[in-house]
Order: sequence, then structure tokens, then C-alpha cells
Amino acid sequence: MGPMMRALGVSLLRGVARLVLRAAAVGGIVGVVSFLLMRALPGDAAYRIAAGRYGYDMVNSAAAEAVRQELGLDRPWWVQLGTWMADLLQGRLGHSLVTGDPVLSELAHQWGHTLLLALAAWALALVLGLVGGSLVALARKTWLDQTSSTLGLALKATPTFVVGLVLAIVLAEQARWLPAAGHGGPEHLVLPGLALALGLAAGLGLVTLHSMRQVLASPSVAFAQTKGLPQTAVVWRHVLRNTAVPVVAYAGTQLVLLMEGVVVVESFFAWPGIGHALIHALVARDIPMVQGTALCMGWMFVLLNSAVDGLCWLLDPRLQHQEAS
Repeated sequence: MGPMMRALGVSLLRGVARLVLRAAAVGGIVGVVSFLLMRALPGDAAYRIAAGRYGYDMVNSAAAEAVRQELGLDRPWWVQLGTWMADLLQGRLGHSLVTGDPVLSELAHQWGHTLLLALAAWALALVLGLVGGSLVALARKTWLDQTSSTLGLALKATPTFVVGLVLAIVLAEQARWLPAAGHGGPEHLVLPGLALALGLAAGLGLVTLHSMRQVLASPSVAFAQTKGLPQTAVVWRHVLRNTAVPVVAYAGTQLVLLMEGVVVVESFFAWPGIGHALIHALVARDIPMVQGTALCMGWMFVLLNSAVDGLCWLLDPRLQHQEAS
């Protein structure tokens, strides 16, 4: 077995170990923090849960007290938290306090919509950011660099809900090309997908532009051009791979912002995903749903970060040689 294969095996084992430890730490921290934050909210949790079940017009003190006794909300907080942690160790997330359905089944349905939206936004951001940044870098025009950088910084600094509001006003309200909200056909995916993708595409475009410019100015590219290689071969063999490492690393860190933006965008466009459900669970004081949603989002961050680390290791030979040595 060569050094590279041993390095690959060691890196894989270390990666799995780090993944398990991170997942365990995230599970414990997210569960405790979300539980304590829910308890710190003002108001009567039993009354809010009863309102979510029966409607605000049908709720009274007797209904709230019945919910409190049924769900054990009168137990000490450490008993409630300990019960949830014990269920988590057994792979159970409990039942929704409002609907009574298992949290896992509700999350499975909601995650499907969220992943569809996130993947659509991610693909669109990659196309716009990578292609746009590469074309500007290869054009080698100063005025185009400055214009692109200014527009990219402005778009990246704009909050996601502002981008969504502008898109809804222009494309849905004024032009009436797309539905402003809801879920149904593919046309309902366009506005929330664009709102999530544009800020991420701007950042990816800037990183791609600056990274590719540095690679184009490097001695290795100059030597390849001196040998007489055509520009297309230089770009494919030397520029793209060296540009890919910082771009992939940046794209991985921005996935966190993408998942955070999902909560805002889904609520704004009434997209039936996990972010939209999280807002409703917070309002209804549905503690198991909030804990389960936050836990799944935390584990998603861990998985994505681990995947990005592994991809950077595959793309960067320096990391492989360092592991082998």
C-alpha cells in the first residue's frame, strides 16, 4: 500500500471520527439551547399550544390547563429536558405538541421542500457566480473588474429579504410574470430560488474573479503559455484546478448563510419548508418541533462542512502530501 493510499485511509478515519464528535456536540448543544430559549420566551406556553390546536377563539384557561397536564408542562424543566435527551439517544425526536404527529415524519416532509429550494438556489448561484467571475477574469479589462466588484459587493451586502421583496415587486407585482408566493408548479420556485442565489452568486463571482486573476499571474501559467499551449488548454489544465480550492472553500462556508436565508425566504414566499415550519413552531411554542428542526439544521451544517473539507483535500495535492508525510 503506497503512501497516498495510507494517507487516504487515515484521512477517511479521521474525517469520520470528527464527523461523529461534531454531530454529538451539536446535538447536545442545540437541544439544550433551543429548549432553554423556548422557556425564556414570554407568555404561557400551554395557552399558545392550545391556541395552535383549537384556534385562539376557542381557547380558555380550562383548555390551557388541560394541555399543561396532558403534555407534562407542569413538570420541572430539567425533567422535560432530560426526557427529550433520553429520547434523542434512542433516535426519537418526540411528537409535535400541536398536531401530535411524530416530529421525524413532519421534518421528512418539510426537508424535501427545503432541499429542493436550496439545491435550486445553489445550482443557480454556481452558474451565475463561477461563469460570471471566470469570464470577467479572462477578459482582463480593468473597467469590467471594477464594475463587477462594485455590483457584487453591493448585492452581497443586501439582506436576503430585501432582495426577495424587490424581486416580488418587479417580477410578480409589476410584470406579473411569476406568482408572488405559494407552492405548486415550478414557477413558484423561481422567486425564492433567485432571492437565495443572487447574494451567494455575487460572493462566488468575486472569489472566482480574484482567485483566477492570481492564478493567471502565476509563474506556472506564464511558463505554460511560453511553451506554446493554447489559451483553452492553459485554462483547463492549470487555471481551473488551482482556482477551485479557494472557491470550494468559500462556497462551503456560504452554505451556512444559504441555510439561514432559507428561514427568511420560505416565510416571505410561503414556501412549505423547514424554515417556514420553524417560524410556526416558535409561535405555537411547539418545543419538540423547534428542537428537532434546529437539530436537523445543525447536523446539516456539520455534514456540509465535512463534505467541503473532503473535497478540498481531493482538489489540493498539498494537503494530500502533508497527510502522507
